[in-house]
Amino acid sequence: MSKKQEENPSIGPIVKSVLNNYEEHLPLIKVDASNQINKDIIIDLIHRLRELIFPGFFNQKPIKADYLVYYVGNLVEYILYQLQKQIKRAFNQQSTDRPSLTGAEAVARVFLERIPAIRDLLATDVEAAYDGDPAAFNHDEIILSYPGIFATTVNRLAHELYLLGVPLIPRMMTEYAHGVTGIDIHPGASIGHHLFIDHGTGIVIGETTVIGNHVKIYQGVTLGALSTRGGQLLGGVKRHPTIEDHVTIYSGASILGGSTVIGEGVVIGSNAFITKSIPEKTKVSVKNTELQFISNGKKDRAPGSLQDEFWDWVI
Repeated sequence: MSKKQEENPSIGPIVKSVLNNYEEHLPLIKVDASNQINKDIIIDLIHRLRELIFPGFFNQKPIKADYLVYYVGNLVEYILYQLQKQIKRAFNQQSTDRPSLTGAEAVARVFLERIPAIRDLLATDVEAAYDGDPAAFNHDEIILSYPGIFATTVNRLAHELYLLGVPLIPRMMTEYAHGVTGIDIHPGASIGHHLFIDHGTGIVIGETTVIGNHVKIYQGVTLGALSTRGGQLLGGVKRHPTIEDHVTIYSGASILGGSTVIGEGVVIGSNAFITKSIPEKTKVSVKNTELQFISNGKKDRAPGSLQDEFWDWVI
């Protein structure tokens, strides 16, 4: 017992109660855990990787062209050093069969070797955002300020670690992006090129979701599972939908189920709730209730159908 506790013996029962509770819930306590993953380092690595992918955009000082080779070398060396340590800790926490630091370094090296391919995909995402948003001033604005690009960047990085079998870290990365942007994309989701997330807040994309190329998703969309009552028994089962190429999903739509396939070129209107496959080139919308306008105490029905007006805009 500490000196402060001796001076204030009234806290003794509280301390004892808390310690006893620790014993009852061991998974919620980490002591003597020198190999615990460092969340702050993972967040730092996210930002370092963004600096590597978008050089000059997120640096405190401008980068000169003749210094670029040294800049990239120093950054890669730092990322490799920190990442391999965190990967080793992640493997240690998941399994008693502990890999060597060399094994963790090999995984980190393979991941870094994939950076050019990740940049290729992100270049298409930036282009899709610029082409799809008339409010975009230029590509710089998209890279610097669009939450969809930040969430997609983190997800594409985390997805590569996920494919390499790295536990814990990919989810920590995407949950950080979720907290920053309100966009929740599981690192297991498979996403093609030219993804455009417009606005983005409230989007949820589940682990086994498959998204094709040239897909546009608005805020509040859920690509989820029909039910997770099976819990851990559903691990590895395709629970989330497949979205094929050139699909547009408007705000608030929910598309659920592992056997649900949204065909190529489908347009899904706002607030649609879909649990069955949709054939290609289909337009889906919710039948609107009749609107009512009250002016000077007189009620008028809405002129025309909102559904018709919506498709006038889309077409």
